[in-house]
Amino acid sequence: MLQSSNQYLAETIPASASTRRLKKRLTAIWTGLAIVTAMAQAFASTPADTPEPSSAYSAPIATNERQLLWGDTHLHSNVSADAFTLGSRLGPDQAYRFAMGLPVTNELGQTARLHAPLDFLAVTDHAEYHGVFPLLEERDSHLNGWPLGQQMADLLQADKNIELAKLFSDAIQSTDSALRTPQPLVESAWRASIDAADAAYTPGVFTTLIGYEWTSMVTGDNLHRVVLFRDGSERTRQVIPFSAQDSTDPEALWSALSDYEAATGGRAMAIPHNGNLSNGRMFSPMRNNGGMIDTDYAKRRRYWEPLYEMTQVKGDSETHPTLSPDDPFADFETWDDGNITLTTAKEPQMLPYEYARSALGLGLAHREQLGVNPFDFGMIGSSDIHTALATTEEDNYFGKFIHDGPAPGRTELKMAGQLQQIWRMVSSGLAGVWSTQNTREAIFDAMQRKEVFATTGSRIRVRFFAGWNFDSATLQDSQWTQKGYAQGVPMGGQLPAIQDSDLAPTLMIKAQKDPNAAHLDRIQVIKGWLDPEGKHQERIYDVVASGTRKRNPSSGLFEPVIDTTNLATATYSNTEGAPQLEGVWRDPDFELQQAAFYYVRVLEIPTPRWTSYDAVRFEEERIAGDEGKLQERAYTSAVWYYPQ
Repeated sequence: MLQSSNQYLAETIPASASTRRLKKRLTAIWTGLAIVTAMAQAFASTPADTPEPSSAYSAPIATNERQLLWGDTHLHSNVSADAFTLGSRLGPDQAYRFAMGLPVTNELGQTARLHAPLDFLAVTDHAEYHGVFPLLEERDSHLNGWPLGQQMADLLQADKNIELAKLFSDAIQSTDSALRTPQPLVESAWRASIDAADAAYTPGVFTTLIGYEWTSMVTGDNLHRVVLFRDGSERTRQVIPFSAQDSTDPEALWSALSDYEAATGGRAMAIPHNGNLSNGRMFSPMRNNGGMIDTDYAKRRRYWEPLYEMTQVKGDSETHPTLSPDDPFADFETWDDGNITLTTAKEPQMLPYEYARSALGLGLAHREQLGVNPFDFGMIGSSDIHTALATTEEDNYFGKFIHDGPAPGRTELKMAGQLQQIWRMVSSGLAGVWSTQNTREAIFDAMQRKEVFATTGSRIRVRFFAGWNFDSATLQDSQWTQKGYAQGVPMGGQLPAIQDSDLAPTLMIKAQKDPNAAHLDRIQVIKGWLDPEGKHQERIYDVVASGTRKRNPSSGLFEPVIDTTNLATATYSNTEGAPQLEGVWRDPDFELQQAAFYYVRVLEIPTPRWTSYDAVRFEEERIAGDEGKLQERAYTSAVWYYPQ
């Protein structure tokens, strides 16, 4: 599979066309670079007043068995301004076609296809100037009567990118009604996105979730959220996307979603991503309005943001090696140069407020003080790819933007022409959802109850239950999942408080390899808790590993798996690792009066990174600083324990 995929991609990129494509690519960069730069600098506004909290919500849990569904909840098409100006021309309809497993030809003449189809997809184009730029290029009649639109269309047609960037920058950070997209245009573009989602929705077979991205950046610090709806067109047509031109404060977004629920009876959620590029803002104890997190804020954040997208194309946000020095796998696809615009360097004190594991610990501390945990989120992965092609496989990676699609020399470019180097982009990630059905409602409800997990691109199958009396016999029982639900809680759940000091949280875990990818290395449990001084502590436990490796007596972790990767040929061997791992783990350090969280991490054996496939495919030298290999992984949502 690996070699055939490599050959397949090479055949779709004839060498004689490489110069022509690179010229197109550079043209796209310069066409869109000024726009993207303007977007990065412009998202700032006065925070809105604190909205009223929404009522509590508990998603219904069906009693029938769940099925594992794979999807991407964060993908962009040509409807997004940055994607369009950087060369993307594929629309939502092509994105859905591709996710269904059908071949799609991109703007550079390359045919792309997934190794296996997805089960669901959310095309989440930016709310800011949603769908406007395709109209500008076509000089659509809907632009008539909108002076700003006519002016931008003239500049776009004349390739006057600097002038267009300045105009766009002035418009996107202003609440002046004359500089905003007219309401009829916004409604038309939003309805077109909804119609595309409805046309591709086949309940039970393939689900399209309706949504968009709210693109807030305060002084260049990333606060982006993906907004997803449980509902179809009947309800979602009643609103338009809330944009960063309305407000850059997440609390204002929550207020808008509250208004949506009150007006339509529908449901919505916001999913933050890339805390690693927020320079300490994502999980800060200080709100955007300058106040500190209080109980009201904690309740609202817990309600509106039940999930966190903790791995994607712009780096991995599980943890940082500085925060987790005893975790040998902590330094994984780390992006820690600065904020999303690279206008402010990263400082060490920012790190605890940027990463998922640390945030889970901060949540325990907030709960101690406020009675509510604002950060008891579940974990998913998604791509944030801007080509309409959700390619997260290392040997089938088509880039974040069109200009960094497969071609000679792409690893030497920079994202959007000026940001991080392309070779640092990550072919990640995917969301695994344990859902009762493949429908909008069932998938949304599974996300709401956090019975979900993230992977970095491989389709590693992982499931666990936490309880007080599980043992190996339960794990081996053919009815183990039914017993798991009856006697414990799945990922995303909360263990009931107990009084028996002889008991301890016990996890029964099963994991299986991706049929098209590498064997598994090990299963780990990550525990976090508060010490007597109220500080977050953590420990990594190896539950089971492939082979007959020994544990390190001091750390308790297994020896590294044998590395079979051959970077010269971009291959590896499944002679190491195991196709399936399972085990029961009991917390050996449990304290009855100590709040804690537990989540599972599953690691594959080492395999080549996408940059190594490129080096072989295009006969290029590997980039200095790039190790060229990685260990793909899955992260589950946590289970929480709170003392009575």
